[in-house]
Amino acid sequence: RNSIKEKARLRLREFDVGDRFSHLPLARAAVLLPLMVRAGKLHLLLTVRSMQLRRSPGEVCFPGGKSEATDKDEIDTALREAKEEVGLQLEKVEVVCRLVPGIDKMNYLVTPVVGFIEDTFQPTPNPDEVSNVFVMPLEYFVKPLNYQTVPYKTSSGYHGRMHSFTYDDPEHKMSFRIWGLTAHFAVFLALVIFRRRPTFEIDYDLDSLISSSENYFMNLYASVYERKKSNI
Repeated sequence: RNSIKEKARLRLREFDVGDRFSHLPLARAAVLLPLMVRAGKLHLLLTVRSMQLRRSPGEVCFPGGKSEATDKDEIDTALREAKEEVGLQLEKVEVVCRLVPGIDKMNYLVTPVVGFIEDTFQPTPNPDEVSNVFVMPLEYFVKPLNYQTVPYKTSSGYHGRMHSFTYDDPEHKMSFRIWGLTAHFAVFLALVIFRRRPTFEIDYDLDSLISSSENYFMNLYASVYERKKSNI
């Protein structure tokens, strides 16, 4: 168990971007990617957004949200939101790194914070924000049973691919669809840890994953920032 964690830790630390992208002039948000070891394999905890929410009701996501003035950094944001949404206590998370950020459809700069939690963690979802919590194998994001790719184009003409996974959860006897930025972060996390070519196409060069992931992000940022400037 410890060797699985230790290997993952070492890989993740190679990819830690720290606050390198925090200066970019976009509104900020952060999500926590909670990793755990269960039955000798790495698993990820995900949530389902409450149907009462205005934005993306019923969608699968990681615990997280917008930065607040009291947050010291993106790690603070991710941990605060995880506590509010699923009752995860800050001291129960071993934060490992921050990975290359993404940009959501509201043009927020979203930083993924990766942390280990115990597999004994019992979530207490806040019903105003979260309708369900589930755990799935990280390996599913390189070797899925049910996968689609959704092409998309930003209003500034940037072309990309969106991953979409359907996971049949044996515990809840339910199917969950993981797509968009949540799937993007989960795939990248799996690529970093497993160093394995997935069974589907990706936008990165696996032989130079660090530089190609940063280039991918900066191209996306450039397209968003140009659009923002043209709207001023």
